[in-house]
Amino acid sequence: MKIDYLNIYNNLIKLTRNKNLYLNLKNYDTFSDRLIILLFHYSFFLKFYKSQMSINESQELFDFIIRQIELSIREIGYGDVSVNKKMKDYVNLFYLILEKIETWDNMDKTSKISLIREFMNIKDNSDFFISYFDKYRDFLLNNPLKIFTKDILKLKF
Repeated sequence: MKIDYLNIYNNLIKLTRNKNLYLNLKNYDTFSDRLIILLFHYSFFLKFYKSQMSINESQELFDFIIRQIELSIREIGYGDVSVNKKMKDYVNLFYLILEKIETWDNMDKTSKISLIREFMNIKDNSDFFISYFDKYRDFLLNNPLKIFTKDILKLKF
C-alpha cells in the first residue's frame, strides 16, 4: 500500500496548491501557510476516512506524510536541531487542528471563522475558507478512500 500513501500525499498536496487558497492570506504564500493548509486537508481526510483504514494503515500514512514534511524542511536548508524542533511544533499543530476538525460538523459559522483565524493569518474574507472546507468535507463524504489512492486527481469542488 506504500504507492497508495504516495498517491494520497500527492493528492493532498495538489489540494494544498490551489492558488485561490492563498489569495485571502496576509502573507501571499509561505512554506508555513502551505503546511497549515496541508494539515487542514489531512485532518479532514482522516476525519472521514479513518473508519476505512486500519490503525496500522492510518499510522503508516501519518508516518509517511510526516517524513515527507521533514524532507521538505531539510530541503529548505534547516539543520538537524532546527528540523527536530520544527517537526515537533508541526506535529503538535497537526494534533490541535485534528482535534478541532472533529467538531467541524457541529460548529456554527462564527466558530468556524474563529478556528480558521486561529491557525491562518487571513485577510478579512474568512467566508471563502469556510465555504472551501465545507465543499471539501462534502467531497470526502461522497467519495470513497479509493479515489485518493489513484494517481493525481482532478479535484473540483
